Amino acid sequence: MPRRRWELRDRIARLDPERDHLEIYQLSAGREFPWDYTRALEFALFRTYCVPSISALLAATGEFRDRPQRRYDDTSLLMAEIAAHGYDSPRGREALKVVNRAHGRFAISDDDMRYVLSTFIYDPLDWLDKYGWRPPHDHERLAAFHYYREVGRRMGIRDIPAGFAEFRAFKQRYERERFVFTETNRQVGEYTVGLFAAWFPAVLRPAVRLAVRGMLDEPMLRAFGFQPAPRWVGALGHLGLRARALALRFFPPRRASVLGVSPRNRTYPGYPTGYRPADLGAPPPAADFPAEHLRHP
Repeated sequence: MPRRRWELRDRIARLDPERDHLEIYQLSAGREFPWDYTRALEFALFRTYCVPSISALLAATGEFRDRPQRRYDDTSLLMAEIAAHGYDSPRGREALKVVNRAHGRFAISDDDMRYVLSTFIYDPLDWLDKYGWRPPHDHERLAAFHYYREVGRRMGIRDIPAGFAEFRAFKQRYERERFVFTETNRQVGEYTVGLFAAWFPAVLRPAVRLAVRGMLDEPMLRAFGFQPAPRWVGALGHLGLRARALALRFFPPRRASVLGVSPRNRTYPGYPTGYRPADLGAPPPAADFPAEHLRHP
């Protein structure tokens, strides 16, 4: 493998994972593993829909039924804005304001907020351990934790665990206790699988649906009420992703970050040109929205 391939990892190794967490996260998510982070964060969000309290709220909004692509694009672009520009930059603060306004309308428990935040840290790291062209450096692991802890603090999420291992233990315990099948889990899960399939030509969509099921672990399959895919589907997907990782070891390092750049965005063509973070996000809930899901003063 060309020595040049390791230059960003070596740069990351010289940085401090707590003090320099934003720079490390930008290098990791924007230059070393951009495709992997995108896929892993898609599955991280998908994973949160296994929690009945989360899926019930999402089902009540109707957004996943009526506008799944827009909801996906809003979430991915807002999080990319915060990462690309920094949570204390003007665009980062504007994106956080949109996120906080959206969450502030609804009755969301602190535990659910902490859990969703935890998936953004650990699911990408677990993905990279399996499918990255190299394993994450310890500084990348800790930087992801410190980065999202700061983002969570600015989102008003209380009692975020103070340590990397402690927060992972919270996530694992939460999934053991809260991953339970409900009909809203199944509904939101099916809308999401349908969204993934819609990105491909119609002739390939049944295969994509099967492939997505092949990537889900047993707790997720149970919580969604999905039938498992044949074992060969998961094995084939694993081999394909490992082959991709092996090939990428011989690619030169990416010279420019792709964070906050979305030329193939389906809802906002050409983003970020002509758009601001304030242009993103779902509309307020309708007047007849179920009161039990609304946050009351």
